[in-house]
Amino acid sequence: MHPARIVSASLMIAFLLVSCSQQTQSTNVAQEVTIEPTITQTPAPIEFSADENVAFLSIEENGYAHLFIQNLLDLPLTRITEGEWNDTNPALSPDRTQLAFASNRSGYWDLYLMDLDNGEITQVTDTPEYDSAPSWSPDGQWLVFETYINENLEVSIISVNDRSQPIIPVTTHSAGDHSPVWSPDGRHVAFVSSRDGDSDIWLANLDFAGNERFQNLSNTPYASESHPVWNYDGSKLLWASTSQTIGLSGLYVWDANNPTLAARWISDGSWGVWDETAREILAITSAPNKEYVTAYDLNGTLLYPPTPLMGHVRGLAWGTAKLPNPLPDAFSKPADNTPSPLWAPIITPVGDIPNQRWYVVPLENVQAPYPQMHELVDESFLALRERLSKETGWDALASLENAFVPLTTPLEPGMKEDWLYTGRAFAINSLMTNAGWMIVLREDIGAQTYWRLFIRCTIQDGSLGEPLHDAPWNLNARYELNPQTYEQGGAYSAIPAGYWVDVTNLAAAYDWERLPALPNWRTFYAGARFTEFALTNQLDWYTAMRELYPPEALITPTRVLPPSLTPTKTATPTDTNQPTRTPRATLTASMTFTPAPPTSTATMTPTPPTIVP
Repeated sequence: MHPARIVSASLMIAFLLVSCSQQTQSTNVAQEVTIEPTITQTPAPIEFSADENVAFLSIEENGYAHLFIQNLLDLPLTRITEGEWNDTNPALSPDRTQLAFASNRSGYWDLYLMDLDNGEITQVTDTPEYDSAPSWSPDGQWLVFETYINENLEVSIISVNDRSQPIIPVTTHSAGDHSPVWSPDGRHVAFVSSRDGDSDIWLANLDFAGNERFQNLSNTPYASESHPVWNYDGSKLLWASTSQTIGLSGLYVWDANNPTLAARWISDGSWGVWDETAREILAITSAPNKEYVTAYDLNGTLLYPPTPLMGHVRGLAWGTAKLPNPLPDAFSKPADNTPSPLWAPIITPVGDIPNQRWYVVPLENVQAPYPQMHELVDESFLALRERLSKETGWDALASLENAFVPLTTPLEPGMKEDWLYTGRAFAINSLMTNAGWMIVLREDIGAQTYWRLFIRCTIQDGSLGEPLHDAPWNLNARYELNPQTYEQGGAYSAIPAGYWVDVTNLAAAYDWERLPALPNWRTFYAGARFTEFALTNQLDWYTAMRELYPPEALITPTRVLPPSLTPTKTATPTDTNQPTRTPRATLTASMTFTPAPPTSTATMTPTPPTIVP
């Protein structure tokens, strides 16, 4: 970076600390600049009121993320934005009057502000770069956020009211830095970084510059952390963790007053936020193909029964915002509109089918060993294929590893009851991972391993897809002759650059579920099943098979054991006593024959070979 830019950025951070600080402390931003910030009073926390405690969520429905509000006691989940775009990462302002969020409603990802009194929306950033995950400064004058610069996620700061001020960088590391949250003291920013290999929680001290500014708080080499959030006074930091080999996955709390102590596990959850008193935690818990909202106290006691949500959660905030009653038109209109279904089955009449069974139909312009699919789900696949082509810029589902598999065609060992036999599943071509067009993220839920697929967009200007935040899982690393990597079934790899589309979430909008890996996936590559999706329609495998086949076709024949390869007869255990062999009469010989040793009558003398000169 040019020296003039470094000094300019340092000065901007120094002035920022003056406006945001809540403690008297000298600020060493650069060697040439030392500024004493002014003293501002720490605002008292708002008194908790149960009837005003509102959750703000970003939830995907029909493949788009919209903003919702909910009071856990009496207000149902209410949609407050709509449209064929995404609104994510809501953040409630310190005075509880505005909601900052990220959206690609203009065609590119930018930051926006929503007035909670009237629903009016104003745009904060306007650049082709990806901007998301805003968090407010304590005085409400600044936003810290993640931005995609030079093919890398970084943390930056922008003024809320004075757009003429330049954006101030907080991080400039080659690794990905994202998901920042501003501490209540105004002097620290917690964020997620992969600079130590996997995703850890880091702390940036705005009083310093250079490497001494940063500190790794979680420091867990066998786990991936996400979604940090401070409590109201900055004494505790909450985050979610996904453990691969050591420790528990779920929500953890780090005590800032005892920074050397490891974070304490609270309960299950993939995302959590504090209430105003920091005595309760609103949490998102995940099932393989469903997410729920619930609440705990600090001991992990369940306070609110898990409630299912219609899609993947893309943001979460909780506070005592006072919403107008009745809701303004900007909120009530999206709340009254119900999205239309994305697909519906179209039945094509065919000839007589015995016992009213269903059948498979061909998939047009699809390459697969058997390009066919169940008549009740082919429209969903075609709609998903069209949508994925729109989101990525290319037809990634034109070539499949498998679609329908006939009952007479054997699959890999352990897959004799795979959903591909039902005609209700498909497997994306896994060769795209070797070509760099598809990556996979590992997600362990309970005792099972699931995968999240991402496909790379053809247009990389920010108008399609989003940057990746988490390190992908490299299944091919098991072949690098490293025993530990082999036993783990792979290893984390570096986060690739570029913009990507979450195929798993998009497929879920069209009712396609991901399948768990087989128990032996670490040593059996095909057992990972990371590219396979099924539309089960809540059927079990046997019932789904009976839609296509008569019951007698599904009877497993008695297995015939191959003959033993042992040279001796293998004893067969039996409870019946073996019969005693009956002795026979002994034959007594009348004469004894003594064999004589052989006598040689001729002696052969070897003749040496004749050598011809």
